[in-house]
Amino acid sequence: MRTIKALTVVAAMAFMAACSNSQQAAVPASTTVTPGSVADFKQNVGDRVYFDTDLSGVRPDGRATLDKQATWLKQYTNYPITVEGKCDERGTREYNLALGERRANAVKQYLIAQGIPASRIQTISYGKERPEVLGSDEGAWARNRVGITVLQ
Repeated sequence: MRTIKALTVVAAMAFMAACSNSQQAAVPASTTVTPGSVADFKQNVGDRVYFDTDLSGVRPDGRATLDKQATWLKQYTNYPITVEGKCDERGTREYNLALGERRANAVKQYLIAQGIPASRIQTISYGKERPEVLGSDEGAWARNRVGITVLQ
């Protein structure tokens, strides 16, 4: 009888320990990022600005993001950048490549106006060829009308 009780206690302790370990594993690791890292830029500054349908003008929310990007890029001068211009799936390939290029250049010109040297900035248009999200609805289209600042 004592042996059964002892085994029951040991089994209960092992079960509790296993539950405790699985709960600890579910807790995410520290989300602290190193200042000046690519992760810092993405998490604390923001690497993308969004555009309205068929437009390449930087919106007010985009200007706020680009102001933060410029401040960060002035502090951490070791990163050359590439601005990727993207579009939603509507329209022809040629139209979207041209629109993506205008969007990427709009981001580049804004950063240059904020004091980032043009020599640090390249642009590329992916048009509709590399969507951020898949889908054929306004939500997906809105997320694909984007300019993304990529640190090299």
